[in-house]
Amino acid sequence: MGAHRATEHDGDDVTETAHDDETRRNPGAPDLAADTAVAATAGERTRSMAAPGTERPPLPGMEDTTNRGVDRGVIIGQGLAALARWSVRGIVVVLALAGFLYLLGRVWVGVFPLVLALLVTTVLWPPTAWLRRHGVPAALSAIIVLLGSLAVFAGVIAAIAPSLVDQSGEVASAASGGLTELQDRLGAPPFNVDSTTVDEMVSQAQDWLRARSGDIASGVFTGVSVVGNALVTLALVLVLVFFFLKDGPNFLPFVRRVSGRTAGRHLTEVSVRSWNTLSGFIRTQAIVSAVDAVLIGTGLVVMQVPLAFALAVLTFFGGFVPIIGAVTAGALAVLVALVSQGLTTALVVLAIVLAVQQLEGNVLQPLLQGRSMQLHAGVILLAVAAGSTLFGIVGAFLAVPVIATVAVVMRYISEQVDLRTGDLHADEVPVATKDGEISARQGELAARDYVDQPDATTLAEELTAARQAQDEGRRGRSGVGSRLARTVRSAREAWREDEGRAGTGASS
Repeated sequence: MGAHRATEHDGDDVTETAHDDETRRNPGAPDLAADTAVAATAGERTRSMAAPGTERPPLPGMEDTTNRGVDRGVIIGQGLAALARWSVRGIVVVLALAGFLYLLGRVWVGVFPLVLALLVTTVLWPPTAWLRRHGVPAALSAIIVLLGSLAVFAGVIAAIAPSLVDQSGEVASAASGGLTELQDRLGAPPFNVDSTTVDEMVSQAQDWLRARSGDIASGVFTGVSVVGNALVTLALVLVLVFFFLKDGPNFLPFVRRVSGRTAGRHLTEVSVRSWNTLSGFIRTQAIVSAVDAVLIGTGLVVMQVPLAFALAVLTFFGGFVPIIGAVTAGALAVLVALVSQGLTTALVVLAIVLAVQQLEGNVLQPLLQGRSMQLHAGVILLAVAAGSTLFGIVGAFLAVPVIATVAVVMRYISEQVDLRTGDLHADEVPVATKDGEISARQGELAARDYVDQPDATTLAEELTAARQAQDEGRRGRSGVGSRLARTVRSAREAWREDEGRAGTGASS
């Protein structure tokens, strides 16, 4: 036989046979070598004419950059249509959120005591439940726990008050001495600020205060009104806490009865999960705040800083306002140390506060709050910033519980979606109630309804379809060189069949 050389053109194998050997062996055979050479030359010409990234030559008279496939306008139009649909949906969601915030602002006077009562109830419910399990009536359990918590709070205030009365004068005199020392330092080099300039600044400040005495007086009356509203809010919160402790277990059956069977199951599961998340947040935040208060308070006592106990208690309560509360309490502790003990003590207190906050942020919060809320620190920071911007210090205090509840709802919705897509099974979903288990199994059964939809394909089906399309495209390419190569291959196979039949007839 003659020498054979194999080449590859556009994924198809084309076998070239030496022209001289084949012609010498069988003069009557088709000139396959010439046809193969023509196919190879056409294929090279095709590749040279094709635009980058394509396999098809441009039409005669058109440049290589001409759009030869599906019209680009069709693709762009479909993309813009999808963008428009999602934009309208986004606008609707934003408008609904804006309307909700507007209505919330209008009824905030009534909503705020309700939210505070729920948070307080999460703290007081464990001892109440313990008393009820030991046979104490519901109303009596609520009264005992509520009065006991008020007694503890009053005891803390009573313990702080003497130190505030005794040491506030010391802090005030130290602050006055600090201001005098600051004035002396400003008059010395390198500042060289004379006493006349300082007196003029003090005089200007006094004139500014006199000019705004009316505003200050109105502000005082406003403050009195705020105090009155705070007392009314406190009384309302205490009443709501009592009823929540007494009748709280009857809430979920009422919700199921009103909303219906299916919606009631979802609401029950989400409510229990939200309650567990809020309870975990309050408990873990109390532990973190207590550790901060003990460590910072110990440091203040060692450094003999006045009002150490009061500052420790303030640190404890400030810890319930994430980030902002800890920074404010720490800054106040450093300021008291500065005006009472001097710069060196203030620097030591600052180092203690920073060390404790690093321990809180890197060890305690990730270990405790990460398990209870599963929220990233960036999400918490944004929530606190948004809450303080919209509702002030109250919004900063309530931001983390609210965002934690929203996260619970979003996770539950995501679980229900995953159950219907088949990515989750009911046994893999951590449920909090029996209703949640039933809802999970119903979601898994509902996945069958989505499989039959024409545009509902699984990832495995999409990969299989993509491989099939790739194989069909590889087998059925429409390039000129590929068509010529297939023609040559078909002719060679036909010639071999004819030659085989002729040989069979001669032997017979």
